Amino acid sequence: MAGPALRLYRGLEGLFAVYKPPGVHWKLVRDSVATNLLKELNAAVPPPAPRPQVRFLPVSASSDGSRELTLTAARVPALADHPLVTGPQFQGVKVGVGHRLDAGASGVLVLGVGRGNQLLTDLYSCHLTRDYTLQGELGRATEDFSHTGRLIERATYGHVTQDKLEKVLAMIEGANQKALLRYSGVDLQTQRAYDLAVKGLLRPLDKSPPIVTGLRCLKFDPPHFTLEVQCVNETQRFLRRLVHEVGLELRSAAVCQAVRRTRDGPFTLQHALTRQHWTLTHVTQAVGLTATTVAHTLRDTAAKQAAAGGERAEESRSKSDAVTERWRD
Repeated sequence: MAGPALRLYRGLEGLFAVYKPPGVHWKLVRDSVATNLLKELNAAVPPPAPRPQVRFLPVSASSDGSRELTLTAARVPALADHPLVTGPQFQGVKVGVGHRLDAGASGVLVLGVGRGNQLLTDLYSCHLTRDYTLQGELGRATEDFSHTGRLIERATYGHVTQDKLEKVLAMIEGANQKALLRYSGVDLQTQRAYDLAVKGLLRPLDKSPPIVTGLRCLKFDPPHFTLEVQCVNETQRFLRRLVHEVGLELRSAAVCQAVRRTRDGPFTLQHALTRQHWTLTHVTQAVGLTATTVAHTLRDTAAKQAAAGGERAEESRSKSDAVTERWRD
């Protein structure tokens, strides 16, 4: 890879976010971004000129009525260096995907290019929370908890009020807070556990079941309602089931009409590139902007945990320093 081509590719290496529309598989989004980048990279960097080589070409000459064949030295381009032989300079662009979204969900999807694929792993190991908005509908239940699933039950919902809904949400959030304490690996009777809980820095140490760290109602217009969820280690099926369980706690039934991720760690909807911006120029700009955002987020998180003290803070700080060094490289 030549100098200009290498510099162009280095500008792409890092993390950025795109907006995944509903009804589209995440693999199609990843492949579309990779294809666009590959085409524009090869179009932006012209192929190197073929190396000249000396060849002896036959030349016919006539003298005294007779034709003679002679060999003449000539400089011609080497066919081995022709673009049709060597192919494009960039044969592929490795694009990795962070926390995935299923086909029915939409929202922020974090991607990594080149060395950014390792940064995806580092970001995931920090156990940063993600935000979602869930649209629910009272009065019916389906097999897969979505509004398109096979109907299995109908129920009344006239008795459901916003106060009752908010009480159920508070109960679910409290139960999940207890689970978060259990999987965070801290002693519940210590001051360190209290400090981490007050500052909202409790995170599961390793892989844990899905945990809701925040839950509130944004809109209530029966039979429709909208929830805002903050969680870790979740799946979209878990979120749809959460809406179903809310309906059961309200002595009714509910289905999830839409799942939309509004934040993934430091990446928000403002950082997400829409389909018309999945281009080399926009991705390069996004990588440069989010590099600073990610580095600052990790440093701030490590500093807050350091203030709370403990071995966990030291571990987080060392991970943050390693990630920051990758961004500087």
